[in-house]
Amino acid sequence: MIRASLLVLALAATAALAQPDPRAVVRTAYPSGETQLDPQVESDEVSISFTTVIFDAMLQYDFLARPAKLMANTASLPEVTEGGRTYLLRIRPGIFFQDDPAFGGKKRELVAADYVYAIKRLMDPALRSKWGFLVEGRIEGADAVVAKAKATGKFDYDAPIAGLAAPDRYTIRIRLTQPDYAFRYVLAMTPTVAVAREVVERYGADTGFHPVGTGPFRIKEWVRGARLILESNPGYREEFFDGDPGPDERSRAIHARLKGKRLPLVSRIEVSVVDESQPRWLAFLNGEHDYIRPLPSDFANVALPGGKLAPNLARAGIQVTPDEIAYTTYTTFNTQETIDGKPNSIGGFSPERIALRRAIGMGFRIDEMVAILDKGQSVRAHTPLPPAVSGHNPAMVSPTLEFNPAKAKALLDLYGYVDRDGDGYREAPDGSPFSFDHASYPTLRERQRNELWKKSMDAIGIRVTFNTVEKLPELRKQAQAGRLQSFSYGWIADFPDGENFLMLLWKGSIGQVNYANFDLPEYNALYERVKAMDDSPERNALFDRMVKLIWVYAPWLVETYKTESILVQPWLLNYKKHPFGHEPWKYLEVDVARRPPA
Repeated sequence: MIRASLLVLALAATAALAQPDPRAVVRTAYPSGETQLDPQVESDEVSISFTTVIFDAMLQYDFLARPAKLMANTASLPEVTEGGRTYLLRIRPGIFFQDDPAFGGKKRELVAADYVYAIKRLMDPALRSKWGFLVEGRIEGADAVVAKAKATGKFDYDAPIAGLAAPDRYTIRIRLTQPDYAFRYVLAMTPTVAVAREVVERYGADTGFHPVGTGPFRIKEWVRGARLILESNPGYREEFFDGDPGPDERSRAIHARLKGKRLPLVSRIEVSVVDESQPRWLAFLNGEHDYIRPLPSDFANVALPGGKLAPNLARAGIQVTPDEIAYTTYTTFNTQETIDGKPNSIGGFSPERIALRRAIGMGFRIDEMVAILDKGQSVRAHTPLPPAVSGHNPAMVSPTLEFNPAKAKALLDLYGYVDRDGDGYREAPDGSPFSFDHASYPTLRERQRNELWKKSMDAIGIRVTFNTVEKLPELRKQAQAGRLQSFSYGWIADFPDGENFLMLLWKGSIGQVNYANFDLPEYNALYERVKAMDDSPERNALFDRMVKLIWVYAPWLVETYKTESILVQPWLLNYKKHPFGHEPWKYLEVDVARRPPA
């Protein structure tokens, strides 16, 4: 009896040690709220930050390794055969979903069928997933099931799909329609995390407000669009930190501090929504928030004068770390010849329209945008592929992307865009009035960008209007429908492969993310070749050819790579942003002794 009692006490002590310190709480603020927490539906950054730690993808990224490296998560690394066409993964037994009434009071184990079901949800037309492009046309046998769903109005989740199956409880097999080595990265993305069918069927349209996953955190409190609190999941599996120490001294210090520790290390994550940058900044300075990500551009010159941490912040022990993110900004030009049946003044592939788009690009004052709008939190880009992805070539500098008003005006003169009536604005080559409309969304920064567009275009004699102003979701819908002439946007890489950016101008992405409606046979053929190749110098050479085609035909003005910063309080440890992850919450620690009382 004494021995049994001692054993019970020992087990209780072990369990207590396994739980994070209840005082270890991370507090921060976001400038906008979540939409909903359905991982197969939403694609906004805020929602994904939460779903990534509530749910589990089969694979994950090594936290500190650079370049980015995949590692096992709930599944083994895939066995890839048939030259990149077939993927076989084995799910780790003994992983359980968080408790929920949908499971009828029983523990619910994660199995391969949950991943099959999640991927099928991406295909369901009724769900209108923003991530459908990840699987559309890519999985063998799926097109017929999707076509039937569109015809009948109901997706049959029980219909077999040859390329997507769970041959046993812990094995998933995916067979693609063609080789695609980059597909392995899709298996580490939030849209392919496991969801339980019972949960979706219980909550239906409200599934996004009842997230039930297997991840390190779960919802504790949620005031939609205002405040969300996560707590560590008491049923989370044993996960101990390991991995590459990283390439720099700071990463190696984080690795030494984390090695062998059980994750997660904090008990709660508290996120408030604070729309305006000034109160977020002041709350951080007052120690109410443990980090601010990213540093608002309004305060970049205050916090980082000359690119270095301000002395008062350094004395307080605050640290600055890069917001590692593969983020390219660009302006897209609609290359269709017509929009809603009317001529598109900047569209088409005739020599004069190509010259026009090049001239517009050469006339835009990107350096002023970097300095004035971005406050130095971005750098000039010449290729869509940022440094963190394969295929990035820093030696590529485009003569068609340089700011050069003199060349822009000479090019316009050469192709017949001249001012015939003396009003200061050029007419089209046929003598008709010329202008193009630049769409934007209703924010101060966008109004400032529009002012810069007008200043830039006035300088080369091009009339630009700003008649389309919509909130970003509506603007994206119009762009997908091909109804915008131009607008400025950006893309954050989903995975460390240049294909993820070049896909944005492939014909298969028209109606989804190819807002330029760019359909060039040579470009399409190159894209389809690189998709079937693994990373190699030969593949990178094809990327270079595709980038040059973007320069030549000018469906985009490639603008910047974002280089934003994160400020971290001295008591918050291990904060390091992964370029293809979201928030590093499960790796964070709080030095409660150093934290000032609330």
